[in-house]
Amino acid sequence: MTQEAFGQAYRQGFVRTVRLLRSRSASRHDAEDFAQAAWLQGWQKIDQLRDHGMIVSWVNAIAINYHRRGYWREARFQPLTEPCGDIGINLAPLDAAKILEFCRPEDRILFEHQLGGLTTEEIARQQHVSATAIRVRFLRARRAVRARLEDRAVQLRRSAQRQDPAADSG
Repeated sequence: MTQEAFGQAYRQGFVRTVRLLRSRSASRHDAEDFAQAAWLQGWQKIDQLRDHGMIVSWVNAIAINYHRRGYWREARFQPLTEPCGDIGINLAPLDAAKILEFCRPEDRILFEHQLGGLTTEEIARQQHVSATAIRVRFLRARRAVRARLEDRAVQLRRSAQRQDPAADSG
């Protein structure tokens, strides 16, 4: 595809791309930004397009992906809603302490270092291993504690069902 042909497709398709993004709840500003980025990426990767008649559809797919990523990234920074009611007690330390009870001793040390504010790199230096090794240990520790908590939840549900046989008939 020549530069002139791409320019013609851009002039005809840019507004359509913006309208598509607006129909997907993007703000006008974001829709224009995502459309512009999509058309730029389309030009940069034009050699990957097999059917030049599909340029607008292809760029629109790129723009939708930009919109989805932008929406997901924005959602990460939304403030959390307040819990129902104001109990006046910060339960996070209590929950953390309870979870730490289910950890193996070596995993508990890792989590306590992290809760104390140490970074993965600082923990790795203290233990004379690589940061990757610490990340792997964290992954395994989280999986292990999650499995133990799930097992404990199953046990509690079973014991509750044995104590209240009427719950089974509901």
